Amino acid sequence: MSVTQISVFMQDKVGRLSEICGLLGKAGLNIRGFSIADTAEGYGILNLITGDPERTVEVLKEAGFTVSENQIVCVDVPDEPGGLARVLRIFSGAGINVHNMYATAGTKIAFAVEPVGKALAVLKSEGVATLSDADIATL
Repeated sequence: MSVTQISVFMQDKVGRLSEICGLLGKAGLNIRGFSIADTAEGYGILNLITGDPERTVEVLKEAGFTVSENQIVCVDVPDEPGGLARVLRIFSGAGINVHNMYATAGTKIAFAVEPVGKALAVLKSEGVATLSDADIATL
């Protein structure tokens, strides 16, 4: 099971994040996780996880934003010392690079990894539960 991450290319200017979050809120879409990365001068990428990725993309595109989707892995990391380190060791032991990670609701952590299929298989073999878009929708 993987989760859909929506990436929004945006100008780095006052009010832009507020505008995006306002659009999603008005559409009844709850942001379950996010990260922001700087890119070239004056621009950034907002990565989002919501309970309804299809609708999220629709709302943002209708508002004129450049949007892309990709599959990521979301893990319910044990809330204990070393819980995150264990998941990261699983990835590194399998030769899987973590490009980005961020917290979502509770102890659920989103990992942008490649290849996603291999990451899901390795986690499953290690008994680590992953989440799907449907699971995210119920948070």
